[in-house]
Amino acid sequence: MPQPHELSAQELLSAYRNKTLSPVEATRSVLDHIERWEPHIRATYALDPEQALTQARASEARWMKGEPQVCGGYTLDGVPATIKENIATRGVPVPLGTAATDLTPATADAPPAARMREAGAVVLGKTTMPDYGMLSSGLSSFHELTRNPWDVTKNPGGSSAGAGAAAAAGYGPLHIGTDIGGSVRLPAAWCGIATLKPSLGRIPIDPPFMGRCAGPMTRTITDAALMMGVLSQPDVRDHMSLPFQDFDWLNLTQDVRGLRIGLLLDAGCGLPLDPEIRQAVEAAARLFEAAGAIVTPMNPWMTPDMLDGVDRFWRTRSAIDLGALPEARRAKILPFIRTWAESGGGQSGEAVFRSYYDTLNVRAKTVAACAPYDYVLSPVAPVVAYNAEWAAPTNDVATTMHHIGYTLPYNMSEQPAASVNCGYTRAGLPIGLQIAGARFDDLGVLRVAHAWERMRPAQHPWPQPPGAA
Repeated sequence: MPQPHELSAQELLSAYRNKTLSPVEATRSVLDHIERWEPHIRATYALDPEQALTQARASEARWMKGEPQVCGGYTLDGVPATIKENIATRGVPVPLGTAATDLTPATADAPPAARMREAGAVVLGKTTMPDYGMLSSGLSSFHELTRNPWDVTKNPGGSSAGAGAAAAAGYGPLHIGTDIGGSVRLPAAWCGIATLKPSLGRIPIDPPFMGRCAGPMTRTITDAALMMGVLSQPDVRDHMSLPFQDFDWLNLTQDVRGLRIGLLLDAGCGLPLDPEIRQAVEAAARLFEAAGAIVTPMNPWMTPDMLDGVDRFWRTRSAIDLGALPEARRAKILPFIRTWAESGGGQSGEAVFRSYYDTLNVRAKTVAACAPYDYVLSPVAPVVAYNAEWAAPTNDVATTMHHIGYTLPYNMSEQPAASVNCGYTRAGLPIGLQIAGARFDDLGVLRVAHAWERMRPAQHPWPQPPGAA
């Protein structure tokens, strides 16, 4: 029989309704499992078992009365969850992954955290990230090195490093990450889990920024959809949020027959595509074709200059942020990130505006390229999980963004994009399939991703803590 920490959110909620399992039992199971795993992968920050059990007891009392908490028609009451540490939770400092941050406790929950509490989720604590979220890595000047549960010598990806590792390791079923260039999809791909980077503004977040989204990180698309029902509820603090739409998030039925699907195997920029990843994504495309979809190869629209332009734009933004810090605090930043950011300083206004134009060009080219298709399939990344101690797949400041050619475009274009596992390398490392849709079609992307889960080959068992029987 599965242990409580192995159950999905939907399975836990069903057990609570039937009174075959209590939130307290589930939370204790998850906490015990975290204790076994955490010395090996270091995915958590501000883990608070005592407070988690207090929340679980309150949830248990609500379920005994048949009155679970509901947010927007959806409940997560008693389901263990984690939240990425850059999403504020009241009373907990927000270090942003860096030792340079002044550790002042947050005064309020940010919108995603507030919605999770309103839905009754048991918040276990926070998950780790690299300095300022600007690496696809578990490397941080503040947190201990976060590792990939599938192979602890490998990187979990980032910047939602801890969330990806936690989901794969079974730290409960629900996790929230953030994504500005691939930061939920990259760890999802390299940790073998499911995620959705929603349309910009679909999930209110504070502070908002161009391209920045929060997203669910789970083991199944159904659990991600359940979280979307909660996280997409409105919050006036996000001045970039979309008008609220009352989707039936759990209506995931989708016949892919007749869908026009583009297949992108060349990002047009960055690192070359690993042959094992190409093979897995091509196999996924063939299964969609066998199910009746119309799959058409696509030409790349990104160029090296476009990718480098967005990179320069981010470097300049980060240089300004770092320049506002006293030197004593700047000295604590991860040297790789400090070098990367400071290279963007001293730009003329004209140069900065050219970089901004590059972001707009990525947006325009991406929307135009995707317009003939209902959905686009591609790899999430050109490489699989890399060395745990490295800051980036190349470990080179000059090429630190050369693995985000498939993911970045959808942040700039504000389109939804999911990552779902589509296979494994010969060494047993997960490979991610990206499914992107038109702006605002978040539910459609989840439906196609759910259809893929039903047609894909059998998945490998989830990794277990070293030494587990």
